[in-house]
Amino acid sequence: MKITKYAKFITIIIIAVSLSACSNIKKEASYPTRDGRSPSDKIIYSDQKKDTIWGEGETLASRFFGKNKEDAQGGSGIGVNSFLWRASLDTISFMPVNSADPFGGVIITDWYEDPDVSGERFKMNIYIMDRQLRSDGVKVSVFKQKLDKNGSWRDAKVATDTNLKIENTILTRARELKVAQQAAK
Repeated sequence: MKITKYAKFITIIIIAVSLSACSNIKKEASYPTRDGRSPSDKIIYSDQKKDTIWGEGETLASRFFGKNKEDAQGGSGIGVNSFLWRASLDTISFMPVNSADPFGGVIITDWYEDPDVSGERFKMNIYIMDRQLRSDGVKVSVFKQKLDKNGSWRDAKVATDTNLKIENTILTRARELKVAQQAAK
């Protein structure tokens, strides 16, 4: 029986792959980091600050569960400023909330139709951008729809200052909450 050169080549490849798969030797890759230590070093020094993707000294737990020095500024237990979070929920309490993510700082409402104004409805997305109470720490997007003659909802233009007015209302309420908390201490 004559074996072609391609069949020999394929046989050798199969044998090589089979033998390499049987090996029990596991070699751990060890690449030096910026500070000269390899990732396999198990010793972590308590005075060593860790640079992470969230910033110097922060970990996943501190980022999402507020376990760092910024807790005193209103970040207790959630990933964003608690005053801005509560003020946002207070401000839109008349609207149905579709989803609220306290770790990511996103509040999305469902469509709200004012009973006094028929044929018009609104929806809001609120983004809390910071763990500190700052004027640029909250961003609001307002969407508006109007009911047309066919009974379907069509997007409509929102007044340019509507987003800013709601942001300012949230910031004012957040300041009130912070002052009330400080007065209670």
